[in-house]
Amino acid sequence: MKVLDRERLERFCRKHTDARGWIENWLADVESAAWTTPQDIRRRYASASFLPEGVVVFNVKGSAYRLEVTVAYRTGVVVIDWIGTHREYDERNKRR
Repeated sequence: MKVLDRERLERFCRKHTDARGWIENWLADVESAAWTTPQDIRRRYASASFLPEGVVVFNVKGSAYRLEVTVAYRTGVVVIDWIGTHREYDERNKRR
């Protein structure tokens, strides 16, 4: 898979250094993966949440942070949409 907007993850890691290891491992997993369905993601990330329009939410470092991406299964692209704390995620979703 090709990951777009990696800079968003880098900015986040500069602020939340405890998440860097998890994010680096996630990036390595994604870049070596060939996800064609949500089930492919579920096999590796059982706690991932799937929303409409290809949006997937990952729990980063247990429940400390959330990573929201859009997966384009046909083209093999993962776009980093948002990353933040669990609290920020809950606040953000009040507006959805």
